[in-house]
Amino acid sequence: AAVLGGTQSLHTNSFDEAIALPTQKAARLALRTQQVIAFETDVCKTVDPFAGSYVVESLTNEIEEAVWELLKKVDDLGGAVPAIEQGFQKSEIERSAYATQLETDSGERTVVGLNKFTIDQEEHYDPLRVDPQIEADQCQRLADLRAARDNAAVEAKLDALRTAAEGTGTNLLLPMKEALEANATGGEVSNALRDVWGQYVPRDAF
Repeated sequence: AAVLGGTQSLHTNSFDEAIALPTQKAARLALRTQQVIAFETDVCKTVDPFAGSYVVESLTNEIEEAVWELLKKVDDLGGAVPAIEQGFQKSEIERSAYATQLETDSGERTVVGLNKFTIDQEEHYDPLRVDPQIEADQCQRLADLRAARDNAAVEAKLDALRTAAEGTGTNLLLPMKEALEANATGGEVSNALRDVWGQYVPRDAF
């Protein structure tokens, strides 16, 4: 559907990403899915395979109308940021997810392998197990970095970032870049911004 719709970028999720990091088998299957579409179907040999199709064009019009309706609601709430603060986007996502789940549970929406064409015995699956040593090694690298860097310089750059964040209309990219160049970590940079702005907690709107 994405390719036929003219997508500029396509990513196929591995079937086990909801459980763990993808196994090699799952990642290969996702890649092969893309390759089958690209090299076996010939849909990439024309710009718009469904051009002029009444069904596709009418569905496109429906999507456009729904998009404009949502954009108007956002505008009526004062724009994207006020809408976020009022929980609009979050509630819309949750409402859509809930409606989809109800349709799936009732059988109105078919999900192959879940509520139709199921099998009595599930195929055995071994999730990817990440070696705990990887975490230990990364922690050690972080400790070595903090021991070797100029921590006074790092803190000075983080203070400059906090000062910039307290202003209005300030481009934060430069002080962030300078802090990172001084070997501040991504977490320390984020914490400096949290010190000024706090941490966003979405409203329960659904």
